[in-house]
Amino acid sequence: MTVSKPIVNGTSFYTLRASTPELLADAVSFYENLVGFSVKEQTKTRTLLSSGQEFPTPSASLEIILDESFTQPDTTTLTEQTHTADWRSLRSTIVFKTPAIEALSQNFQASPSIQWQAHPSELAPVELYVIDPLGYLIGFTSLKHALSSIPPPVKKPDTIPVGTTTATTAGVTSYVEQATAQHQRNIAVMTSGGDAPGMNACVRAVVRAAIYRGCKAFAIYEGYEGLVKGGDKYIREMDWQSVRGWLSEGGTNIGTARCKEFRERPGRLRGAKNLIDAGIDALIVCGGDGSLTGADLFRSEWPSLIKELLDNDEITKEQFEKHQHLNICGTVGSIDNDMSSTDSTIGAYSSLDRICQAIDYIDATANSHSRAFVVEVMGRHCGWLALMAGIATSADYILIPEKPASSQEWEDQMCDIVGKHRSRGKRKTIVIVAEGAIAADLTPITSKDVLKVLVDRLGLDTRITTLGHVQRGGTAVAFDRMLATLQGVEAVKAVLESTPETPSPMIGIVENKVCRRPLVEAVKLTKQVAQAISEKDFKKAISLRDSEFVEHLNNFMAINSADHNEPALPEDKRLNIAIINIGAPAGGMNSAVYAMATYCMSRGHTPYAIHNGFAGLARHESVRSINWLDIEGWTSRGGSELGTNRTTPQEADIGMIAYMLEKYEFDGLVIVGGFEAFVSLHQLEQARSDYAAFRIPMVLIPATISNNVPGSEYSLGSDTCLNSLMEYCDVVKQSASSTRGRAFVVEVQGGNSGYIATLAHLACGAQASYVPEEGISLEQLDMDIHSLKQSFAVASGGSKSGKLILKSEKASNVLTTEVIARIITEEAQGRFDAKTAIPGHVQQGALPSPMDRTKAARLAVKAVQFIEEKQSVVKPVQEAEHFDLGEKSVSETATVLGVKRSHLSFTGIRQLYDFETNVAKRMPKIIHWETTREVADALVGRNKVVSRS
Repeated sequence: MTVSKPIVNGTSFYTLRASTPELLADAVSFYENLVGFSVKEQTKTRTLLSSGQEFPTPSASLEIILDESFTQPDTTTLTEQTHTADWRSLRSTIVFKTPAIEALSQNFQASPSIQWQAHPSELAPVELYVIDPLGYLIGFTSLKHALSSIPPPVKKPDTIPVGTTTATTAGVTSYVEQATAQHQRNIAVMTSGGDAPGMNACVRAVVRAAIYRGCKAFAIYEGYEGLVKGGDKYIREMDWQSVRGWLSEGGTNIGTARCKEFRERPGRLRGAKNLIDAGIDALIVCGGDGSLTGADLFRSEWPSLIKELLDNDEITKEQFEKHQHLNICGTVGSIDNDMSSTDSTIGAYSSLDRICQAIDYIDATANSHSRAFVVEVMGRHCGWLALMAGIATSADYILIPEKPASSQEWEDQMCDIVGKHRSRGKRKTIVIVAEGAIAADLTPITSKDVLKVLVDRLGLDTRITTLGHVQRGGTAVAFDRMLATLQGVEAVKAVLESTPETPSPMIGIVENKVCRRPLVEAVKLTKQVAQAISEKDFKKAISLRDSEFVEHLNNFMAINSADHNEPALPEDKRLNIAIINIGAPAGGMNSAVYAMATYCMSRGHTPYAIHNGFAGLARHESVRSINWLDIEGWTSRGGSELGTNRTTPQEADIGMIAYMLEKYEFDGLVIVGGFEAFVSLHQLEQARSDYAAFRIPMVLIPATISNNVPGSEYSLGSDTCLNSLMEYCDVVKQSASSTRGRAFVVEVQGGNSGYIATLAHLACGAQASYVPEEGISLEQLDMDIHSLKQSFAVASGGSKSGKLILKSEKASNVLTTEVIARIITEEAQGRFDAKTAIPGHVQQGALPSPMDRTKAARLAVKAVQFIEEKQSVVKPVQEAEHFDLGEKSVSETATVLGVKRSHLSFTGIRQLYDFETNVAKRMPKIIHWETTREVADALVGRNKVVSRS
């Protein structure tokens, strides 16, 4: 055996000897088929091989010669100790350098006759050693040199290309492709029923997620009508670029239409034929309950439909065998939010945003003229839009189909509430009417009916505003884009995992968790609501709505009776409860104050506001009882009307804080804020042994755009921030697209948390996002620039070619936003350029989003209820001489109220601070949104560099 040119970085040329022609042939086959060498010269006694295209050491060459006098190396010692000893310690070896180490590992795994070892493990190999057919021990390494202990970065395998739909990465079949090859489907997506903002985002997600998983993606245009008509006009195969730019577009680009034919079996028979002709075996439908009911009926009839087609010779036996089953999955697109088993449907929050924006505008003119406005919103069988808009805009009265009263009762009740509001100095009146509003006898209540009552009985100057289809229009808000995207990805996963026995799933969301529900059951529950209303069983109708709907309705009724009706609690149960804002301003802070104060008033408690944080309390005794009229309209105001700062109790003077709480005899404290508020609650809880004033229930409602408060996956202000950032990015992207050859690097706030950058990445379809949790490696930056080059090359100057890269402000201290833009421009070599865009405090938003307003109300009411419930726990210890700081029942009365997956939960500050918080980084130890990054990267075709550690 001969080495012509030994080098540290790996052998460049080697000569091996074979004692028989058969061994020579086996060796050539091994190195050519499993290792990736290419035959360059070949005779009966000699074969010269060199590295092929997929074996990345161009200078490596291998010569195998026939030498019948040669004795092959004995491999007995190696094979006997394959699993007990390191071969490197038993025999000298020949080593080739290659970054394609994982491809080689997969090839060796697929060959049972091959004996091999991997180091440090087979899951993450850095070095491979294999016994070749000649008995030689051959090594392959991905290390930069023989003495290196640091493995090189590698691409995270994927099947998403930047500009095509092929599924390879550097010539190596990806993990994703291998994992899904056995489940390969031709997946179609369609939108049906009324259009809703976010449907385009759902279609985009389905198309790209299907391609990502090695499937073909199809779109069925014009809903069920397109399914029945069929042909290339209505059923089209989609590629990666087909859905480019769809995230920021409203409505549905693939169309939707009612179809009478599909309601009859002959129409469904034609639909089945058209799906089979297109080779489709999985269907994802985005629509309302009627659309999803039709989809499930289609699946249940599928066996008989294809049998009929076979009997009529409309399909072949082969087609019949291939399409035995049709997998169907539903995602709910409906602005009414009328589907049971899910908290929100695609488009509902976008529609609510339009309504709240309109009412905010109307509110100003109503106040100017001291007028009453009757606002009619959509909702034939569901009053969700009217209810949530009533909470978000602090409307005076709402009329919804789920809770009707007799004609006389609703008129008397409305006039009583509006009259009391007016008598206490309120200049304007807003009444929201759902289009399906009814009286107890099922008589419709129209906007004109409400106007007549307000004019005739109260003498108010009244106007009607019917919002109509404005509620459906415009681009989707950030939440709907993210919801539609995550549901689309989950729908693809669901149809790939479905079996013939699996019930058709519907993808929904509960609290903060995307989940699957049986489609039939969800539709059945939804239809039971309308049936219960038609039967005048309104109690049943309310019970069939999700628990959050009932909770919001009860909260609205309680808040709306604040300061006007007799309090619900007797005098001995009434408390003094304070609220304070800590940290940076966040959308929803004022909504929380309003809801807390008005709910307290309805219960009989006295609400107090602490102005300007703990610093204001310690220095200026800035405590004021809250007057109802003073906080009127706060729900729609951004920022913090109470004033806020980052000063903690210890920094302000914790002894003075205790004195003030004791002076005003507070029975509970609600803290609204971010990480400083979290630290403040910890300090107050720790000081309980020294100050009895802190032995009261204390609740933290997370409110920060960074969403970095431990104990919660949602913080007030984060949705407002995402909407503001999304709108900013849409404008910047439009500018970049107009220029045709430009990318923008947008700097995103969030401190050490990459939450905002990640979710904006998902909502805006950015090419990449850099976050503090990952940092920015040069390898990743190089890969992203290469991806940008490919993207611009594919776009070829076409429309929608603007590109965004999002960078968290603390992702890197060296690679700043400006530096990254300069590097991109330099590397582009004139083909495109990069500019910076820094939205700064624009991200805090102007007006809070409807989601932040309504969630603030819900959390604030929950906080007050918690304080009421825990009085019996804290009363015995408030005057105790020996206070046990570790007593769990008392310790947990200082708590964080947060959303965890599918639950709303209270978690004690002691548990969170001691075990679940990285205090130095001001972050929770568990990053709940980590998987969202994978989805965001996957749907834009981003390759990731991951470190093997």
